[in-house]
Amino acid sequence: MKKITVCIGSSCHLKGSRQVVEALQDYITEHDLKDKVSLSGAFCMKNCREGVSVTVDGVLFSVTPETVGSFFETEILKKL
Repeated sequence: MKKITVCIGSSCHLKGSRQVVEALQDYITEHDLKDKVSLSGAFCMKNCREGVSVTVDGVLFSVTPETVGSFFETEILKKL
């Protein structure tokens, strides 16, 4: 199972972590991946410079509400 963790700390919250989480939830449901992908939140991941910090199986990415669709396509769908 792929494990996605989204930072929900204050800096990432201001950069759109709520929208990123909601979009990921929608994509997981839309593609019927609830048994293949787990989604959770974490407080500060110590990478506050860019977009919202997101890890996939421990690998760190910076995602924005505008890039979450392409991120999901590239890092989740293509790797399942």
